[in-house]
Amino acid sequence: MIGPDATDMFAASAQGTDMSDTSVRRRKALPVLPTAETAVPDAGAAAAAFGGRVPVGPRVGVLTMGCDKNTVDTERLLARLASAGAPLAASLDDADVVIVNTCGFIDAAKEESVDTLLDAVRLKGEGRIRAVVAMGCMVQRYKAELSAEIPEIDLFLGLTEAERLIPELRSRGLLTASPEPTMARTLRVLSTRSRHSSYLKVSEGCDHTCAFCAIPLMRGKHRSTPIPQLLREAQELEQAGVVELNLVSQDTTWYGRDLARGATPQEGDFFVGRPFEGMAGERVAGVVDAARSVKGAVPRHGLLPDLLRALLDGTDVRWFRLFYMYPSGIRPELIELMAREPRVLPYLDMPIQHGSDAVLTRMRRPERRATILDRVARLRDALPDVVLRTTVIVGFPGETEDDFEALLELLEEVRFDRVGAFPYSVEEGTLAATLDGDVPDAAKRERLERLLDLQRVISAERAETWIGREVDVLVDRSVGRDSGIEGADGRGAVGRTAGQAPEVDGVVHIADARGARVGEFRRVRVTGTVDEDLVGEVVQ
Repeated sequence: MIGPDATDMFAASAQGTDMSDTSVRRRKALPVLPTAETAVPDAGAAAAAFGGRVPVGPRVGVLTMGCDKNTVDTERLLARLASAGAPLAASLDDADVVIVNTCGFIDAAKEESVDTLLDAVRLKGEGRIRAVVAMGCMVQRYKAELSAEIPEIDLFLGLTEAERLIPELRSRGLLTASPEPTMARTLRVLSTRSRHSSYLKVSEGCDHTCAFCAIPLMRGKHRSTPIPQLLREAQELEQAGVVELNLVSQDTTWYGRDLARGATPQEGDFFVGRPFEGMAGERVAGVVDAARSVKGAVPRHGLLPDLLRALLDGTDVRWFRLFYMYPSGIRPELIELMAREPRVLPYLDMPIQHGSDAVLTRMRRPERRATILDRVARLRDALPDVVLRTTVIVGFPGETEDDFEALLELLEEVRFDRVGAFPYSVEEGTLAATLDGDVPDAAKRERLERLLDLQRVISAERAETWIGREVDVLVDRSVGRDSGIEGADGRGAVGRTAGQAPEVDGVVHIADARGARVGEFRRVRVTGTVDEDLVGEVVQ
C-alpha cells in the first residue's frame, strides 16, 4: 500500500478522471511538507555541460519532491541530461518530457508524489507533454505497484536504476543529441532560485536501524562520497556563485566510516547507498549484504573533520553548515574544529527524536538522554553562541504521559533554539509498525500542541538574546514597500544569520539594505524580533 487514498486515486486516473481538483484538495489537507518544486536549471551551466553547443530536441523538465537530498539528486540528474545534450526546460510549461523525482518517506509525502504524477499524466493525456518519467525514492520502493496502477507513465526508474535514464530516453526518441562530449562532465546544474546557497550531499543511505525509519529500504546502507569528488563538487558550486554550503546526509557524523575501513567507493554519476538483501527493489539473488561488502572492523570515528579541512583549504566558500548530526557522533575533534574555524558555522542540526530513555530504546536510537545532554554541554562550552536545532517525534508506540513529560523536561533543560516536531506515523516495513502500544491520534495532537506551545516560548526567548548585537547577514532576497517590514521603501531585504538555516529557520528583516544584492553579506545590528524572526538595520 502506498498511501491511505492511493487506490482511489489510481482508480480515478485509470478511468480518465480529471484529477486536478482532487489533487488541489488533497494538498491543502496535508501537513506542512515541501510541495513539488520545478527545477529551474542554470542555463549557462547547462550549456557549458554540453561543450557550449546549443542543444536541440525534446525539452526536459524536472519536478523535485521531498528533501534537500532529493534536490541534490535532481541537480546531478540535470547535469547528466545537459551533458547528454538534452535541452532543459525553464518551466514545466516549456517541457516536452516531465521527470518527477519522487519522495517515499511518509504517507503524506507519498500522496504528494502520487498527486504530482497524476497531474503529469493528465498533461500527457491533454497532449501538452510527450512523456512522463517517475524516478526516486517512491519508485525504488513501489515500482511494481506504481507501474501496474499508472500505466500511462512511460518509464519508472528506482534509485539503483538511475544510470539507465539517458539510454532509455535515447531509445524512445526523447533525447536526440549526439553522444556526450569527452570533456569532463559538470557534476551538478543548480536548480533552485536561491543560487547563492546550496547543499552538498556527503553520503547516501544509513547504517542505523531506527525502528521508525524506512530510509535504508529505499536508499540502502551507508556509503560515503570520496573527499576528492566532494571537493570538486564544492569548487564547481563556488564557481557558480554559491557562498553557503549546507552539508547533508542521513547521519553526517557517520561520514567516511566505510572509507576508513576499506570500502570501495561506488562508481557512477548517481550515488546511492549500498544495496542489501531485503532492500526495496533489490529482491533478487546475488545482492551483496551490506555487512559483508566492506573490509575490516567498523572504525569508531569517521572522516568528517578531514572532509571539512579539505573544503576549507580547497575553496573560499564563506559558510559551511552541518545538518543531521546525530549526538553520539559529535566528537571532540569536530567541536574543536568548529571553535577554531569561523567558516564552519556555530550551528548544528542535531536530531534527538525523544527525551525519554524508554522511548529512545524502543526507537533503537544510538544515544540516550545522558549523551544528548553531554554533547550539548560540550558544544556550548566550546561555542557559547552555538545555535542548536533538533527534531522530535510525538506519539511513538508505547509513549506514556511520563515519557512525554520527560521529553518536555529535556526541551526545557536544553533550550534548543528551534525544534521540528512531528506526530508518529506508521511506515510499513519498519520495526515500529509491528510494535504494540499505539497512541491515539487525539493524544498525539494534544501532546504535539503542548510541545509546540512550550517551544514557541523558548524559541522567542532565544531570539531575543540577539537584540543589540551585530551579526553578518547573508542577503536572500530584496523586498519592497508591500513587504510588511516597517520603514521599507523599496530598499528592504530579507536575509539570514549564521544561526538561521535556509528554509527551516527564521530570517532577518532589514528595512533599508542600501542596495545590497542577493548573495552578499552585510553587517547588521539586531534591533528587535517578530516571533522567531529578527529585525535589524545595516551598520554604518
